[in-house]
Amino acid sequence: MSLTLIAVVIALALGHVAPSLAASARDYGWYRQWLRWLDLRFPADGFWRGRSGVVVALLPPLLVVVIFQAALDKPLLGLAGLLFAIAVLFYCWGPRDLDLDVEAIINATDPVTRRDAAAKLAQVGVPPTLDAPSLVEAVFRNAQRRWFGVLFWFLLLGPLGAVLYRLSALACEEDAADLPPATRAGARSLLAVLDWPVAQLMTLALALVGDFDTVVSAWKDNGGASLQFDAPFLAVAGRASVRTELADEAMDFADDGIVVPNTLVAALGELPELRDAMSLVWRMLLLWLVVLALFVIAGWVG
Repeated sequence: MSLTLIAVVIALALGHVAPSLAASARDYGWYRQWLRWLDLRFPADGFWRGRSGVVVALLPPLLVVVIFQAALDKPLLGLAGLLFAIAVLFYCWGPRDLDLDVEAIINATDPVTRRDAAAKLAQVGVPPTLDAPSLVEAVFRNAQRRWFGVLFWFLLLGPLGAVLYRLSALACEEDAADLPPATRAGARSLLAVLDWPVAQLMTLALALVGDFDTVVSAWKDNGGASLQFDAPFLAVAGRASVRTELADEAMDFADDGIVVPNTLVAALGELPELRDAMSLVWRMLLLWLVVLALFVIAGWVG
């Protein structure tokens, strides 16, 4: 567990210290070519063109990761395994920098530039929207896909989990056009299953770092207590939390004798909802790391 924490911290630090390295290293062109090859190799109806066909795409790379993960676990007192875990987590994180993408939206000077920036957070095949609630949802959705999903499955299964999540997400997002319709539907179902525990833990973290009552209410009212894998409870809880944060800030400004909302917007910049959404996302990530550190400390004490 302690090696896992070290791997997480180093991989996250590398991503922020060396963004150009991260951008060049996180190239999944080989996976796109692999999907295209499979589609050409199995043109007729069969397993590949069914809902379980995504297994054919995932199994070979996952087997390679399992072999390396097992082989490097013990050598050099676990150092080789640690380096492999850092490399895999660094590779699977992102792939784009969420902070930079959100900052580009906030700093856009005209609607066209802002729409182009928002397109980097939009779902594949869905036109970007510039209203604040939709952008807040996009921030939380991208945090789940770029950060928390990879991190959760890495903590659970090691490098295998990180690769499983990233390749499953790619099959539903960037490379969806390379999959037959039924295979793509199966990939989306798999990703929904992988995302469900991540969304639950993200919502719990959001409740702890934000307004607890607001988040719990949104979670209950939007399918959080059910096994409905596509329930929108995280998105709704994120929007509600941001509204609460902005209301609290407006009250603070009013207490200081500052007129709101115009002065508030001028003081915080345009789209303060995005700034608060990113603040909440970072606090959630820090809470996850703190909990992981507590598990490590408990293991040492035990």
